[in-house]
Amino acid sequence: MNTTLTTRPTDPGPPTTTPAGGRSARVLMPALAIGGLVATLVAAWWIDFAPGTLISGFENIVALVERMLPPRVDDPGRIGVLAWETLLMAVLGTVLAAVASVPLAFLAARNTTPHPVVHTVARGVITFCRAMPDLLFAVLFVRALGIGVLPGVLALALHSIGMLGKLFADAIEQTDPGPREAVRSTGAGYLREMINAVLPQCVPAWIAAFIYRIDINLRMSVVLGFVGAGGIGFALQDALRGLIYPRALGIVLVILVIIAAMELVAIAIRRVLLAPSTADPRRDRIARTVFSTAVVVTTILALMVLGITPWSLVTWIGPSIEVFGRMIPPDFGALGDTLVTAAAQTVAIGIVSTAIGAVLSIPVGILAARNVTPHPSVYWLARAWILLVRAVPELILAVVFVAALGLGPVAGTCALAIGSIGFMAKLVADGVEEIDPGPMEAARAVGCGWWKTLFATVIPQAMPSLIGSGLYLLDVNIRTSTVLGIVGAGGVGFLLFESIRTLNFDVAGAIVIVIFVIVYSIERLSGWIRSRLV
Repeated sequence: MNTTLTTRPTDPGPPTTTPAGGRSARVLMPALAIGGLVATLVAAWWIDFAPGTLISGFENIVALVERMLPPRVDDPGRIGVLAWETLLMAVLGTVLAAVASVPLAFLAARNTTPHPVVHTVARGVITFCRAMPDLLFAVLFVRALGIGVLPGVLALALHSIGMLGKLFADAIEQTDPGPREAVRSTGAGYLREMINAVLPQCVPAWIAAFIYRIDINLRMSVVLGFVGAGGIGFALQDALRGLIYPRALGIVLVILVIIAAMELVAIAIRRVLLAPSTADPRRDRIARTVFSTAVVVTTILALMVLGITPWSLVTWIGPSIEVFGRMIPPDFGALGDTLVTAAAQTVAIGIVSTAIGAVLSIPVGILAARNVTPHPSVYWLARAWILLVRAVPELILAVVFVAALGLGPVAGTCALAIGSIGFMAKLVADGVEEIDPGPMEAARAVGCGWWKTLFATVIPQAMPSLIGSGLYLLDVNIRTSTVLGIVGAGGVGFLLFESIRTLNFDVAGAIVIVIFVIVYSIERLSGWIRSRLV
């Protein structure tokens, strides 16, 4: 079983790579370094991102922070209700996505799909859901169904299918064919073969992906309120719109506490469920039963508290198809060169923010790796910093930078760069912890110090994983940069949300296609490069 799926799922996540060997990898790494540097410089020039811009805006950032202090929560009861609503939205959206992803994964896996055409269609659906930002889904569902939590839940569910469907299908493809052949030899049909032979092998990977996706969806659900899709984001947007910055900071701190607490809970659950007990197998069965029961109870509670009926999970299809259908045929001529310029700006924001985030996150990630960190206190400080940075969604950071630096791509780049530090640092730390300890022990045995051991044994082993994580971060950042325009942080997002606001759905359809092509192209390029490094 692939350890990436069973211990550290991501969206869809950089694969755990082994030290690259062969001539192609040795040639590819320097080429990637040179190409990345050139692309970053060109992208920075394109969006006018320069150190002087940040220095000149530093005073504005300090002034904004001073206006936010001291933070306050004016209506704790209302904020508490919205926070609880946000958490339930994340859980319910993830559960709905998991339910839909299971059959889709069996159709998308090469070893279980009934036909190659079905495989292609299923993979296409998964790719589309992953490529489209959740905030875009939320805007369209709000337009179709009205303001409320249902559009937010549906947006989270559809976007989550893109991750869970892929991870579930990958887990199925990596199963051992032996048990299937044994079950098939008894004369069992396709359904029994899947349930008795394939499903038991996939459950650990599926549980890991499900838990991690709840963590991701909690971050996502925070900002859905910006477009009227429920949750605590609505209160935050209300405070920012009214320029009540102390209240906004108070809500941000509440969000930070919720996300940090959820991540700690998720870590504890993963340790219990995904660390098999050889001494007491019964413990594993009890833990999974308790977890399954808790998910079912929480799902029922979410439906009741959020006021969502099972019937409403079916009736949304008609109005949504009507709104989505108005995007066809797309109108590429209405915006002309403006669309091309905005799309290029989106890619530039993603490239520059990824480069900054990667450079700043690697030292933190190394210090946060348990097998490399020089001292336990350093390890916990680094992990706390990663948790703190990851807890603040990029859209909220974009709002702050827009207020401090003004409208434009520089604000979006700064927001994504900060978010990238926490995201990439975690991937770096996890990748370093998975390296072979043998070379490190050998280096220490001959008297090498910490620095020499790091550069001689740790970084060479971790380099393929670092490159894979960086490419995955680029993929994520370009997807995220497509929606930052909703708060004026540059890119194609502003054109998209403006076209939907003014009911120019044919123009929005053209922008959606452009976003899909950009994200899909970057994803395919990243996948090809990662495959050459393994």
